[in-house]
Amino acid sequence: MENNRPLILITNDDGYSSKGITELIAMAQRIGDVVVVAPDTAQSGMSHAITFSSYVRVKTIKEEPQLKVYAVTGTPVDCVKMAVNRLLDRQPDLLLSGINHGTNSTVCTIYSGTLGAATEGAMSGIPSVGVSLCSFDADADFSVVVKYTEPILKRLLTTNTDKNLCLNINFPDVRDADFRGIKLCRQANGVWKERFIEYRDPWDRPFYWLSGDLINYEPEATDTDEWALAHGYASIVPINLDSTDYTRLKQIDYLL
Repeated sequence: MENNRPLILITNDDGYSSKGITELIAMAQRIGDVVVVAPDTAQSGMSHAITFSSYVRVKTIKEEPQLKVYAVTGTPVDCVKMAVNRLLDRQPDLLLSGINHGTNSTVCTIYSGTLGAATEGAMSGIPSVGVSLCSFDADADFSVVVKYTEPILKRLLTTNTDKNLCLNINFPDVRDADFRGIKLCRQANGVWKERFIEYRDPWDRPFYWLSGDLINYEPEATDTDEWALAHGYASIVPINLDSTDYTRLKQIDYLL
């Protein structure tokens, strides 16, 4: 790795061989040296989970002058911790998590392994970006995401001074001709309305598969990520690492 080029750490929650991370790696290589430390299997929905009740293994997938790829038997956050504490010889200039197959807007940030890795990076003093496409297709077209994310990352590397910056970027699943641009947004107030679908195994024993629908409580609000995505825009939402509810902090003094 060359010290005169930016060092970019890449991870995801879909696994090191997914199409989304492959597209992200190709884009990042045009900007700097790349180290990929990603789960060996899909880890969607892992949020900020870490492995401490069992061991973690690391497998070297590729070693080239400007690209190294490692697969980790752990969560996305495990991957970031392993990279920072064991595999890297210097602090990355940028962490990228994605490109995720599926949306990570509104309340999805709580569950997302993609955003778990990004927030872990920001906590470690690495400007971090989670990138997602609103398509669960394993062979999704990421060309719009790559085209419009690359200049954002270049600007981050040349102008950003906030080491704890964490951005959540989501793209609608549209063609370039239908893409309307990028908006800075807030997270929409929403919730997953979940349901467990019952099935039967060959022994007639029930088992359940989680499904559900995202409910947007403020569909008319035009400053949210959900509104932007529904109208053909990409959304950029800055993520706050401090989860304190400052409004309620002033309201609960009656407890003392």
